[in-house]
Amino acid sequence: MILRLTSTRLVQRAALVAATALTTALSAGLVAVPTASAASPAHCAGSCGGPAVVAPLSQEPPAVGACTSPEPVVCEIRRSTPDERVEQRDIRMRYLDLIGDMDHVRCTMRAEGRSPEEIARRLVDMRNDAKEITRAGMTPEEVRVLEARNMVKYGNPLGPTADQLYAKYDSWGKVADAATRTSRAVDGELGLAYLPCPCDVPAAA
Repeated sequence: MILRLTSTRLVQRAALVAATALTTALSAGLVAVPTASAASPAHCAGSCGGPAVVAPLSQEPPAVGACTSPEPVVCEIRRSTPDERVEQRDIRMRYLDLIGDMDHVRCTMRAEGRSPEEIARRLVDMRNDAKEITRAGMTPEEVRVLEARNMVKYGNPLGPTADQLYAKYDSWGKVADAATRTSRAVDGELGLAYLPCPCDVPAAA
């Protein structure tokens, strides 16, 4: 995602959305107030679930002409300046950190005996919260383009709902997998890779 935002505005927006999401979850009884043991459960390694820098950023000038990638976001990154790419990678890393939080929540909920549907719905909500945080750093035009695409495809500016994903995959486990999946093309364009967090708690039937 193409992000142009000062660190101060991003942190303020992220804090607001995260606080709202947590309040909603607590009110609905979806999550408990974390304790020291819940924050880093033994069944999910604490060193995984986040971004890794695997390659330097391109220092090429903004690309012009036709883009060879089928991924529109990759094309936008290539059209950016080297300085803009530094900011884009920084914000992408924040986004991948949020996806890492989802991996940990998924494993914790498994350990609590939550159903696959409950876990999947929670992760889809968290993914949409992460998108909201990320889009706070985009220009109005960039947000408009993404939201228009999602409205046409899903009828939702943030993307598919849990029910829409279930209709596609016919499995709540696959819905959870989709919610925590990142774009390797976008990550790779910014010299990043996502480190998934495996969970040693088996999924409920």
